[in-house]
Amino acid sequence: MALITRALLLLTLATATAHAATPLRPPAGFSLPPQATATLKTKLTCPDAPAPFTGPLDFHSKYEGSDSARATLNPEADRAFREGTRQITALEKQVVQETTRYQRDGDVRHVACVAEVMNTWAQADALTGEAVNHTGKSMRKWALASLSSAWLQLQYAPTQPLKAMPQQARATEQWLGRLADLTVKDWADLPLKKVNNHSYWAAWALMSSAVVTQRQDLFDHAMAIYRTAMSQVDGEGFLENELRRRQRAFSYHNYAIQPLVAIALFARANGVDVTRRKDDGLYRLGRQIIQSLDNPQTFTTRAGEQQDIDFIGKPGNLAWLEGWCSLYTCDSALHQRIERLRPLQYTRLGGDVTRLFTETALK
Repeated sequence: MALITRALLLLTLATATAHAATPLRPPAGFSLPPQATATLKTKLTCPDAPAPFTGPLDFHSKYEGSDSARATLNPEADRAFREGTRQITALEKQVVQETTRYQRDGDVRHVACVAEVMNTWAQADALTGEAVNHTGKSMRKWALASLSSAWLQLQYAPTQPLKAMPQQARATEQWLGRLADLTVKDWADLPLKKVNNHSYWAAWALMSSAVVTQRQDLFDHAMAIYRTAMSQVDGEGFLENELRRRQRAFSYHNYAIQPLVAIALFARANGVDVTRRKDDGLYRLGRQIIQSLDNPQTFTTRAGEQQDIDFIGKPGNLAWLEGWCSLYTCDSALHQRIERLRPLQYTRLGGDVTRLFTETALK
């Protein structure tokens, strides 16, 4: 079965018709003013920019040599992966960090640093090479997710700092659009058994890029993948394709929900309420994960192996909870858990997720 079924495509086209005349926009958290007003008295130098990556996207998988579960880390392959992708991850971190610094101190020089490095990569047509393998495709959509969600915060900042650099902004946005087109092709027409967290992250990259570029077609692609994801959540809140990860099944369910929550928030901001049903797929998935945070026995039972829960110890891995409590009603225990973890940061969701997706920011 293809990723986008005929029924889903028709539903998506109907959504596009209904909203075609309305400009796309991000949730309100993306247009909050900086938390402080910069004095500009201190010296600020842009970080050294990583060289644009212009070669083929051909990288080792960190699970290279693993069995079909793809759950056993290969240390040597992991080192090769990190080295091969170093320029790309450096760009992601730099852009998101400088954007977050601007959101905190209001110093527009951070914006200039972001615009400069993004424009350099855009002029080099970076990241547009052939995606030779699955890991190459993954790196492209992960980078696009980071870059577009950071750029949105500068686009929609109340003081509109990008207006001072229109040529750089235009070139960057055109480049992000090209990366989005390639991401559509990279993840199109997959059989359902191969539609998993990677497709969901691709959808999030397309959703954030859709708003950056004001392209309804990218929004529609993202929503089609989202609806496919919802159809994959079973009655108990499990994703069959993530259960195949055996000891990492719980971890990968948690990883899969991160972009899905972000997509749901963006959909709602654009008049598409995907949570109207009392027990929709996203709710079932999130509820199962939340109930398992203190005891993952249900995942152990379903996956057939004791679960690796190391991911819970890294707060950023639970960043989606900020958005979750904006979509659904959370009890006091969950609110207290989130409060202890704040501020929640996740590069590929735009950086400071507490600022961007918290319930207070979205009101």
